[in-house]
Amino acid sequence: MTVARQKLVEQAIGFERPERVPVVFWNRDQEEGDIMLYHLALGAPGDGTPNAWNWSENEWGYRLESLGDGTMGHPVAPFYSELPEPVGRVPSRGIRIPALRETERMSAVPAFLKTCGDRYRLASLDLSGFTVYTLLRGFENAMADFLDNPEGFAALMDRIIAFECELMKLAARAGFHGIHFADDWGTQTGLMISPELWRRLFKPRYARQFAYAHSLGLHTWYHCCGAFDAIMHDFHEIGADVINISQPNVVGVAEVGRQLRGRQCFMLPISYQTVSIRGTPKEIYTEAQRLYDLLGTATGGFIGYVEEYSVMGMSAENYHACGEAFRRLGGGGSNCAPVV
Repeated sequence: MTVARQKLVEQAIGFERPERVPVVFWNRDQEEGDIMLYHLALGAPGDGTPNAWNWSENEWGYRLESLGDGTMGHPVAPFYSELPEPVGRVPSRGIRIPALRETERMSAVPAFLKTCGDRYRLASLDLSGFTVYTLLRGFENAMADFLDNPEGFAALMDRIIAFECELMKLAARAGFHGIHFADDWGTQTGLMISPELWRRLFKPRYARQFAYAHSLGLHTWYHCCGAFDAIMHDFHEIGADVINISQPNVVGVAEVGRQLRGRQCFMLPISYQTVSIRGTPKEIYTEAQRLYDLLGTATGGFIGYVEEYSVMGMSAENYHACGEAFRRLGGGGSNCAPVV
């Protein structure tokens, strides 16, 4: 008997033997998949219409300049060229916090829920956490803040996290099943900061945030680009229910699997820098099978991720092949016929 798609996703997360691998279609054709995505941010990256200066503004105040190439754009300038000065004994008083604007933010939820049907409902913070911090301060300033102004860093970072927790409450009340974070830590070759510094400054903050999401009944989905192998196990320890390895081509997937396969649920695409762009449909299937064999199990732990990336040179044929490759992965995955 075919189970509801929400249940299928929950079985994959909880290692409860889903009948097949769930698939999410991220930026188009969502109704083809098992998961539907709702954007909680106002002025989400790529969603705004550029003005006369060719930039769009997020609710936090940072601006992204459109390049006209289908990407979300690049930061224009720091919103805070200097960290806000404490006012009296309240260090966060000088920080501009977005208004909750619940009615506006959640206005599309009723129509969204009707579209979802029996699919898993995932609310996305779009860009979150440290990534928002870097957009507000500028990347170089953000790196310096960790050591030069730890109190100012803590005040701003904690306000970002507190606001995200308010959005989580809205999502939980509206009946969502999970909350999605998008917060990049990896470069092509490793972390942006040392693992020790990350564990001191960020791990406790994410741990509290994930615990709060769980208290609301939400699964935590954590997206990270780049090579973040050094802290993958840390995210498992603090309760990331689904870890999105966004660039499997730069991550030591085999070693990650040796450490966490069978205990951690992963969501992966076919690499947007290699196979899904330049490979054949058969090579795309082979790569989907390889990733599944390294990270997935017959009891669960694997979710396929499909995103249309023509901006990177992905053909329509390869886009459809990515979806088909993940659909053909089943309980155990080894008996699937190849994509042709």
